[in-house]
Amino acid sequence: MGRSFLYKDIGKTFVCKYFACNRTVCSRIVSGLITGSLLMGLYGCGATENTTVSDTQKQESSQEDLEPVTFTFYNADGMEDTWTDPVAQKITEKTGVTLKMDYPADASDNRIALMVATGEYPDLVFAKGDAPTLIQNDALIDMSDLIDEYGPNIKKLYGDEYENLRYSSDDPSIYQLCSDKVQEEILETSGTAQLQWAVLQENGYQIPYTLDEYTQMIRDYMVKYPTINEKPTIGISIACSDWHWYTMLSNPSGFIANGSPDNGQWIVDEDKEEVYYKHAADGQKEYYEWLNEIYNEGILDPEFATQTHEDYIMKIADGRVLGLLDKDWDYANAEVSLRSEGQDERTYAGLPVTIDESVKCPSLKQRSLAVGWGIGITKSCKDPVRAVKFLDWICSDEGQILLNWGIEGVNYYYDENGKRCITEEDLEVSKSDTNYSERTGVGFRVYPFPSYGNEAVDSTGNSYSKSSRNVVKESYDEMEKEALKAWNADMLIDIFPQKEEFEKENYSPLWSLTLPDELNQILSNLNDIAWKGLIDCIVCKPEDFDAKWDEMQQKLKAVGLKKADQEMTALLRDEISRRE
Repeated sequence: MGRSFLYKDIGKTFVCKYFACNRTVCSRIVSGLITGSLLMGLYGCGATENTTVSDTQKQESSQEDLEPVTFTFYNADGMEDTWTDPVAQKITEKTGVTLKMDYPADASDNRIALMVATGEYPDLVFAKGDAPTLIQNDALIDMSDLIDEYGPNIKKLYGDEYENLRYSSDDPSIYQLCSDKVQEEILETSGTAQLQWAVLQENGYQIPYTLDEYTQMIRDYMVKYPTINEKPTIGISIACSDWHWYTMLSNPSGFIANGSPDNGQWIVDEDKEEVYYKHAADGQKEYYEWLNEIYNEGILDPEFATQTHEDYIMKIADGRVLGLLDKDWDYANAEVSLRSEGQDERTYAGLPVTIDESVKCPSLKQRSLAVGWGIGITKSCKDPVRAVKFLDWICSDEGQILLNWGIEGVNYYYDENGKRCITEEDLEVSKSDTNYSERTGVGFRVYPFPSYGNEAVDSTGNSYSKSSRNVVKESYDEMEKEALKAWNADMLIDIFPQKEEFEKENYSPLWSLTLPDELNQILSNLNDIAWKGLIDCIVCKPEDFDAKWDEMQQKLKAVGLKKADQEMTALLRDEISRRE
């Protein structure tokens, strides 16, 4: 499902979370010491021992104080950012601030451990699941007092959620401004599984709600069209040779088999307030048995376990992969390529597929704010007051509109009724230019900074977000409009179980919680076993599946499965009580 306002890589907020949380600090430090001198060169002077802010620093500068300052910023979910696009230049014009960006070289990047080992930190940091390491090493300052004095827009943005930013009941410090959108309603989703529009067209836009229905549509289409664009048709493809196994092999099992929203590697029994490691939970075996069946039948890509992510994306861009078990942010560029070649029917519809009728698709379920990940100010920051003022400006109406919409008269305009609209040129270019966001800056820095969601409106009554209900509907392409007509629906999300059918969770998504080091190590061991074990279960002969599954379960138990479940259950209950 393509969107005219799709921001490339924003969805990375939830993809590497498991990988970031599961590596031990010790291994990072050992590897980090080897290249410690590189970090010193990047971040400059050493960290100060005093994490408090002096009275002189707290003196508020005048409104006109825009003296240029450059802050170093490490973004664990970032990508190259030269700070030269129009939005970046406008930010500097309004605040005097330039950000010198740093980001991981690859998924095995050990930068946070390297910072701790050397004592050298950037001014600002978005550490994802490694934030507890920084906090435990006194690397992040408590922003509470600074926000009280200089952060009215920060408090306004978070509203009732502000107190939930505090680290714990024992430590009420605010170390991070969370990156999760505040007041966000899910108006777009790639669902639990994806299917080419061409396959849906072939079936008169019938919606497959179960794995059996989904599989049969793919099976029938493969028989009728054994090749697409002169290449062999692939029924379903996933990529599992690196950390993407979390998003394509692990995550879908919780959505489809358990009707569980994304809680990382955990399944929550909300009635009992108990937590279970995902791949030992009820329902999981049946899901992977399905993958085993379609692998042996030739529907699942035979290269799923070994192909690179680049190979996977290339196959999608060829237009020959009928079904996916992924998220749209991951394959969005391949869809842009398909559209540019006039192959809109080879792009994908997000669907509410579950294992059977007894399981309800959780895609639209409302979640509590994920407060565990966010931007912090380190003890090395050259000017914490200026840094908080900068973050406060980001939270202002002016900052939010600029980051989301771009520059008035260039990227958007106001019509005669005062409605903020995307310019026609930007609307068209964003559909075909994979570098639109990086080139223009529009949407490029919404994440991981604090941001309003699509339910929040500014003083003019316009949504801060470009993913408001009206904008989403206006962005539908002709293929999507044709499907809506066939479904007698107003929006693509209308075919999903609606949010009113679920109780809102009273805890942050479990992937965002801070795990004790020992539990984190157990989780890492569980995941190592599951990664290999699940693949073994899929590629074995059907008659060997039960034995392979039982073997994996025994290995999970041997490395602390029961203890992990118990400790995560305790963390969940503490999180629930903290929010009461």
